[in-house]
Amino acid sequence: MLDIVIEARQAVLSPSMKVKRILPFRLKRMIGPFIFMDHAGPISSVPTEIDAMDVIPHPHIGLSTVSYLFDGAMTHRDSLGVEQIIKPGEVNWMTAGKGISHSERFEDPAALAGGLEMIQTWVALPEKDEENDPSFANYTPEQLPIFTDKGVWMRLIAGDAFGLKSDVQTASPLFYLHVVLQKDARFGLPKEHAERGFYVVRGSIEISGVTYPAGQMLVFTKGVDPVILAKEETTLMLLGGEPLGERFIWWNFVSSKRERIEQAKEDWKQGRFILPPTDDQVFTPLPEDKLKMKGDGPEPQPLS
Repeated sequence: MLDIVIEARQAVLSPSMKVKRILPFRLKRMIGPFIFMDHAGPISSVPTEIDAMDVIPHPHIGLSTVSYLFDGAMTHRDSLGVEQIIKPGEVNWMTAGKGISHSERFEDPAALAGGLEMIQTWVALPEKDEENDPSFANYTPEQLPIFTDKGVWMRLIAGDAFGLKSDVQTASPLFYLHVVLQKDARFGLPKEHAERGFYVVRGSIEISGVTYPAGQMLVFTKGVDPVILAKEETTLMLLGGEPLGERFIWWNFVSSKRERIEQAKEDWKQGRFILPPTDDQVFTPLPEDKLKMKGDGPEPQPLS
């Protein structure tokens, strides 16, 4: 059966960057190891002051950030010294582990001439990997498996699904797919994973006679295999995997231990995180600690 329908809510990352936030949701914190999902755009009109879209340096622990663009370009810089421009169809997979800081900047107006649209997810790490050294990898579209069928185009971003396996390095069993369906095409969910869901990026779909528009995520109970019918040309992001257990989330920090987040908060406040060496003149201050962690109430708005 359909477990839950999650309506995307608006969140603000920077003065000119509003996003649709899908995860975490108060009634469904995680889908497999996925603990966070934002949909930025589509932005067709880039502001004159392009740096108003920037997300300045900020920290993470206990997770991997996964950035995937449909349109535009973005420059990633992190405390490992990595500087990477991500383009449509590529994957930036940054694993924070015991701690990393990074920025996301929009520096080339020409690259945004066609607009900007992207999805960012966070993947929680298994408890044994939460304190690993941070790392970063970029994967080009040519490195990601693609499958096509009548009315169906599919790119496997990470994990395994439908007999395909991605070379993107992950820490736990999962799947993450970009799917485009033509009108009247039918599709399903991979059966080999315990927790599964999909987000409607564009278009609309029908399941069992009910239509679901863009901006909704549908999550399904294990063993249920819905038939997804595209009502028009539709873009979906499918994700899920094996659950990792409870995680606490506060701002940009994720951990299986509440006290570890308190330590990360103090470390950022006291300047013990390294900033990106080529982007170290500004940083995002720790939010006022008025809100509580997951399980106690809402969290401050995360940055990406």
